[in-house]
Amino acid sequence: MRARVPDYGLDAPAVVGRLGLFGLAGLVTGLLGRFVLGEAAFDWVLWSGLSCLVSAAGMVLSSRVGKLWVRNRLLGSIPWTGTGRVLDVGCGRGLLLVGAARRLENGLAVGVDIWRARDQAGNYPGAVLLNAAAEGVADRVAVVTGDARALPFADGAFDVVVTGLVLHNIDRRGQEAALAELVRVLRPGGYVAIFDIVRGPGYARALRAHGVRVLKLSGPWPLFWLPAWLVIGQKLRTD
Repeated sequence: MRARVPDYGLDAPAVVGRLGLFGLAGLVTGLLGRFVLGEAAFDWVLWSGLSCLVSAAGMVLSSRVGKLWVRNRLLGSIPWTGTGRVLDVGCGRGLLLVGAARRLENGLAVGVDIWRARDQAGNYPGAVLLNAAAEGVADRVAVVTGDARALPFADGAFDVVVTGLVLHNIDRRGQEAALAELVRVLRPGGYVAIFDIVRGPGYARALRAHGVRVLKLSGPWPLFWLPAWLVIGQKLRTD
């Protein structure tokens, strides 16, 4: 039987679809206007269409290739012990979650999400479990339905908390609540890792305000044509 290949989905599928449609429409209209009607005024339509198509292609490339680079960089920044409990907040189809589970010899990687398809194509709990099985870590992965702003876990329940390309989908007040929750469920001495677009320095400041020592603030890198940041921190011990 042919081995199943993990599929971590397409981010923002509606945006990619609209860019593709607008791009094709602009390309066809621009070509007809420029080369059939002979009107140079259609050049801007042609170039606008090409720009939309390039943007759509870039988003697909980021989803299919760029995210794997992000996973390796984020998870590679954490000093793993091979044991413990890991939480992936907004796990989607399990890219970070499964990658974390592969770094556990004994322990559990838990993914929590509200499973919105508009954020990622085919976003549902079963997709996570299929990807975990495909990468040989199904016995170390569990999924839960929950909101990043009110995580359904006890204080200090996890040794590592990660989240990737999630917080920008929440309004500013919700982001502050989610950041507080990431720290709340992390044990003292545990590690938190955030990868997201636009607000990297702001996330670092918020983590410090919640008692986290920021170990790394890297970026910006271009992702979906926006600046992306990686923040790694360690929750301070109270003893």
